[in-house]
Amino acid sequence: MGMIQEFKEFAVKGNVVDMAVGVIIGAAFGKIVSSLVTDVLMPPIGVLVGGVDFSKLSFTLLAATATAPTVVISYGKFIQTVVDFTIIAAVIFMVIKGINSMKMKAEQAAPAAPPAQEVLLREIRDLLKK
Repeated sequence: MGMIQEFKEFAVKGNVVDMAVGVIIGAAFGKIVSSLVTDVLMPPIGVLVGGVDFSKLSFTLLAATATAPTVVISYGKFIQTVVDFTIIAAVIFMVIKGINSMKMKAEQAAPAAPPAQEVLLREIRDLLKK
């Protein structure tokens, strides 16, 4: 079996295709959640904490010179990233929790039909009772 044939078999396996679709959808969903956090949730949080923009907080280690740029520790960006991560994780948790509850309701609403063999055996039993 040639290398190209092996690659074709690998590339068209269901798991690889499913994973690729998951990554693409995940990236798109990540953009939506990031926009939700940045554009919708963070402005009210900023107002609640007194209008502080964490991303601009920094500490200058070394001022700029003619030959070297300023050396800055941007701890505010780190704080902002941690806050963003926490909110994103909470949103994803809520979405997954909602999806799981919908699945549970759907499973409870429509009980699975018994296998055909079991139905046949019940019919035989009922006929034997008569």
